[in-house]
Amino acid sequence: MEPRTVGAAMTKMMNSRKRQVVVAGAVLLASVLAFVHPAVGAQQAGETAPNAPTRNMPPPPPSLPISFGDLIQVTVFDSPELSGALRVNSRGEVVLPLGGAVKVKGLTAADAGAAIAAQLKESGVLLEPHVTVLILEYQTQGVTVTGEVRSPGVYPLLANRTVLDMIALAGGLNENAGKVATVFHRDTPGDVRQVHLNVSVQTSASATEGSVEVLPGDTISVSRSGVIYILGDVGRPGGFLVEHNDRLSVLQAIALAGGANQTAKMGDTRLMRKTNDGRIEMDFDLKKILKGDGSDLLMADGDILYVPVSNKKVYSLRALEAMIGVGTGVAIYTIGR
Repeated sequence: MEPRTVGAAMTKMMNSRKRQVVVAGAVLLASVLAFVHPAVGAQQAGETAPNAPTRNMPPPPPSLPISFGDLIQVTVFDSPELSGALRVNSRGEVVLPLGGAVKVKGLTAADAGAAIAAQLKESGVLLEPHVTVLILEYQTQGVTVTGEVRSPGVYPLLANRTVLDMIALAGGLNENAGKVATVFHRDTPGDVRQVHLNVSVQTSASATEGSVEVLPGDTISVSRSGVIYILGDVGRPGGFLVEHNDRLSVLQAIALAGGANQTAKMGDTRLMRKTNDGRIEMDFDLKKILKGDGSDLLMADGDILYVPVSNKKVYSLRALEAMIGVGTGVAIYTIGR
């Protein structure tokens, strides 16, 4: 056999073995992929794998518009000298190293990239520029959380967030928080939304109501709980927070104050309430309410409940204590004789 024929045969044999190795590697890779993700083959064939797990993917973050003071990263493909971090000026523009100023206020990152690419092409800097824009810092697109939260402040909105999400970012509700959060936008302060905050057992309705989505520039203000005042002859007089704006009845308020004392004149209990027309006073018999013969009134924010002292009970109690003291002294004297 001639040397050329032998060399050609050996070359053919080596190419054949290479093809076999490549085919074997492809089969092995396909087997591994099918083992790791059995749904791949079915999805490529246009079918749905019967045992493929379905996951609820979170919604994509909103495309927030660029505004004054934002910091953006401009990347021009294969042109590092034209790339860099640029700050949006007071006119809503960014100044490129070459090509001049481009107005980007109100544009999304994708639209700003297209505008910068068009500017570079029109100015003759590049023939076919490919530009990507990444927003590094939002200066004015945050959400203000104020009121009765643990850490009020301005928080950046970098993804889809609800009212409850932003309150959680602010540290949650404090001990004085009410049950209502007010949401309004700085550009439309007349459009006010109220969200009821349910901190107890959640239902489908309460979860839906608390999942109101916030937008850049929104302000969330958490209300303060109401305060009622209980004075007079009770165990612990003072002011008490009505937690999360739940209205308390008179009996519940008396229980918070440690109950009425033995010397309380419950028949002359007085409730004072401030209204738009002035202060009104309501007298009622607390003893009848305790017996179930009277209606248990509901108290409102700022109400004052006064339970007076009965002088007759005070004198009677003192006389009884004096009699017990005298009797005890006589008994001790008699036993000692």
